[in-house]
Amino acid sequence: MDEANAFIRERLKKLEDLSRDGIDPYPSTFPVTHHAGDLVSRYAAADDATLAASEPVALGGRVLSLRGHGKASFAHLKDQTGKLQIYVRQDAVGESAYQVFRRIDVGDFLGVGGRLFRTKTGELTVQVEDLTLLAKSLRPLPDKWHGLSDVEARYRQRYVDLIANPPVAELFRRRARIVAEIRRFFDARGFLEVETPMMHPIPGGAAARPFVTYHNALDLSLYLRIAPELHLKRCVVGGLERVYEINRNFRNEGLSTQHNPEFTMLEFYQAYADYRDLMALTEELLAHIVRTVCGSDTVTYQGRQICFAPPWPRLSLEEALMKFGGLDPEAVRSEAGLRAVAEASGMAVKPAWGWAKLLVELFEARVEEQLVQPTFVTDFPAELSPLAKARTEDPRYAQRFELYIAGLEVANAYTELNDPREQRCRLEAQARARAAGDEEAHSMDEDFLRALEYGLPPTAGEGIGIDRLVMLLTDAPSIRDVILFPLLRPEARASDE
Repeated sequence: MDEANAFIRERLKKLEDLSRDGIDPYPSTFPVTHHAGDLVSRYAAADDATLAASEPVALGGRVLSLRGHGKASFAHLKDQTGKLQIYVRQDAVGESAYQVFRRIDVGDFLGVGGRLFRTKTGELTVQVEDLTLLAKSLRPLPDKWHGLSDVEARYRQRYVDLIANPPVAELFRRRARIVAEIRRFFDARGFLEVETPMMHPIPGGAAARPFVTYHNALDLSLYLRIAPELHLKRCVVGGLERVYEINRNFRNEGLSTQHNPEFTMLEFYQAYADYRDLMALTEELLAHIVRTVCGSDTVTYQGRQICFAPPWPRLSLEEALMKFGGLDPEAVRSEAGLRAVAEASGMAVKPAWGWAKLLVELFEARVEEQLVQPTFVTDFPAELSPLAKARTEDPRYAQRFELYIAGLEVANAYTELNDPREQRCRLEAQARARAAGDEEAHSMDEDFLRALEYGLPPTAGEGIGIDRLVMLLTDAPSIRDVILFPLLRPEARASDE
């Protein structure tokens, strides 16, 4: 703490000296003409004659290192494309400019103009002819040998994490490429990207506890959305037959390596399709993204090889419990059998749990983590899928699947329930459950039911968790690693001294 404060005081002193000498330590602009990484790539094999004939360059960046030798100094500048060495001589830039440079610290932003040459050691370098201090850094960067290693400090001060740990910046560049590829994929297939409200008068579209806010002018309680589903289906009712949205959802739940209360979801709807059509589309989508972004059908996640080449296995929920959970067919199909297995496993079984709830709880406890390769799990209980169409041949089950990869639920999809009469019955049952204390039960939404009464064509919809997908494609163990600014408890102010 004291050492850090001493560094800050020293830098503040330099800042005051610069201001006293008429130097603006925070100018408004600088005319950048080139970027470090581009120059390094372009002139990687250039000889001295080629460099001497090259055009002048002007680049800006953060100072990562300084080596002074009297009236000449070397430094490295880093911008978003890479880093490049600069060589500053007093006789080239002038005494006043060199005195400014002598007050530069690692972490400052500097703009330089000059010409390229190669040092005796072969390093591409800018011979600086003019320089401008662009921003004085008052806090020292983390030690260059140790970086920013404390996990909570990395999440809390992501701006420093991005500077100190280059792989972190690369992770978020990959995230951006993944999202861009998703957009390209859906745009090419005739889907329309839409934006639906973030604040809902009635929470709906998922079984989750919402965040509550308040609109003063309307004197109205609102809820941060838990899912965009009901508004996206309204779009299909209105004739937008293929729609998708990539945006935030908010769920008032705990924090874990797989959960953040604010997260990014891709949700899409396709008219005249069912959940089986979306299985094929999902295989095509994810295989395309993995090949395009990662360069292969196979990625390594936490030491395990995962192959995204389709087709992927399809198992019913009951088949998964028998194959991976060790349950026999009789136990799977009866409430008593499931309850006996759950209690024998040491699960805290609630008296109100029936066959459907027991089935899903046992699946989560005994099967999920074993589904390493991409696997579609189908035939969830209709009782727990109030917005999904039931199977015609056996209405106990919904036309629904979830996709699991590396033990993570990555996607949830179903054929949409489009009979307004049946949907009303389902939502009325959910309302009774909510009145009985189930805070995650769906709410009654009369406007959504009214929309269905205008007619929703056969439609299938799906949600894919972007954060979890990015985890898989960047080998990140925690969802916080792939969210730039994850939610954290407030820090004690003393830690910032």
